[in-house]
Amino acid sequence: MIIIKSRDEIKKMAKASEIVAEALTVIRSVVAPDVTTKELERIAEEVIRSRGGRPAFKGYRGYPASICTSVNSEIVHGIPSDEVLLHEGDIVSVDLGVIYKGYIGDAAVTLPVGRISEETGRLLDITEQALYEGIGKAVPGNRVSDISNAIQRFVESNGYSVVRAFVGHGVGRSLHEEPQIPNFGPPGKGPVLKEGMTLAIEPMVNEGSYRVTILADGWTAKTADGKLSAHFEHTVLVTKDKPRILTKWA
Repeated sequence: MIIIKSRDEIKKMAKASEIVAEALTVIRSVVAPDVTTKELERIAEEVIRSRGGRPAFKGYRGYPASICTSVNSEIVHGIPSDEVLLHEGDIVSVDLGVIYKGYIGDAAVTLPVGRISEETGRLLDITEQALYEGIGKAVPGNRVSDISNAIQRFVESNGYSVVRAFVGHGVGRSLHEEPQIPNFGPPGKGPVLKEGMTLAIEPMVNEGSYRVTILADGWTAKTADGKLSAHFEHTVLVTKDKPRILTKWA
């Protein structure tokens, strides 16, 4: 069942999403060579709790950390660690969720570590633009797969592949609600979008094949061919006029 949010619910989600955006903005400012991914988690959790929120990921289905930090060929669900040191030229995807008064905001961004190559920068640019291509279709009367198709067509027209093993989703009182939002597929399929729906739209884009493998920790997903991957996500409210990005960062 797809839950249409009330005005009060949207206000709480907007506050949760504001905290998400603030935490990601702070993380963006501290990502640099010789910083560990565990330090990024410590900083994020401090911001989240200082603003009256709680990390949405910690303990969710047994996940052991407050954020996900996925480096280079890791796609999603990388676990922060004091052993993972960022290096010049790396990229790190940071996925972060916040609970505020029972409601959740969820977003992700892939960040450069120091100077990155032109090719790597293009992967980030195309993935972020794919997110906005999808968001642009989040209007009443469209169907879920109109979002999916817009993302896939844009990504593949630029020479990359979209991950199929993980998808976007509804979000609200639960981190994962209906509907599922794949980043691939034909247009005109799935539920009709309606005012008051809240969606986590999140393209995951690979340099090479879309195939993935899961590491021994049971969480970290990486590209099967070892090539780079990028991930961008926003929590979006469907309104009668245009999509409203709740997690919009500075």
